[in-house]
Amino acid sequence: MNTQSPHSRVVVITGASSGIGEATARALAGEGYRLALLARRVDRITALAEELGSDVIAIEADVTDRDSLVAAAERVQDELGGADVLINNAGVMLLGPFSSQQRAEFRQMIEVNLLGAITASEVFLDQLRDGGGDLVNISSVAGRTARPGNGVYAATKWGLNGWSESLRQELQPGVRVMVIEPGAVATELPTHITDPETKQGAARLYASVPVTAEDIAEVIAFAVGRPQHLTINEILLRPTGQA
Repeated sequence: MNTQSPHSRVVVITGASSGIGEATARALAGEGYRLALLARRVDRITALAEELGSDVIAIEADVTDRDSLVAAAERVQDELGGADVLINNAGVMLLGPFSSQQRAEFRQMIEVNLLGAITASEVFLDQLRDGGGDLVNISSVAGRTARPGNGVYAATKWGLNGWSESLRQELQPGVRVMVIEPGAVATELPTHITDPETKQGAARLYASVPVTAEDIAEVIAFAVGRPQHLTINEILLRPTGQA
């Protein structure tokens, strides 16, 4: 695994079209990793792949659609020789009061944030196991503490954390499992909130957030770059002033 140089390692990133996924792609490409960028917004990942170079491919995929992930895994195997690292980054943060009006958002968060990561990991697991690999799950501070209005979002992240800890014990030492738990990060996530009052409050908060997607990408790159005998299993990070 990490006895290899970055130039021989293949990283699959879900949700690579923006935010932490895009920034992580840039950071890892800069260190010589080969990349498969997965997202629904194929125009964005295609442009990013073209920008980053010949060792980067763009694959249209939806983590809620297992068939599209299976097709993506086949392309990664055929074109890049299989995945050494899977970064489960795809996620949505549809905050709002707990009510029946939010039921579609609740289901979407569960399907993308939790089931999407589980499905992607299941599909790529054989590739990760082949040479020893890394499974990186992007969780959240919300996986440790819940607040009014983020109950289901927090539930998906608590679930991601618990599932990751089980996998850590089950897959070691062949596959390293890492959980990254950012606090508020300046990305487009809050713009997807549908509840007007919650969206307005989130906009005010995130307008002053000093932590960028690039900051988180540097941490991810550091974690996957450690030698095989060392695993950074869990990283919690917040803006310095966040409560």
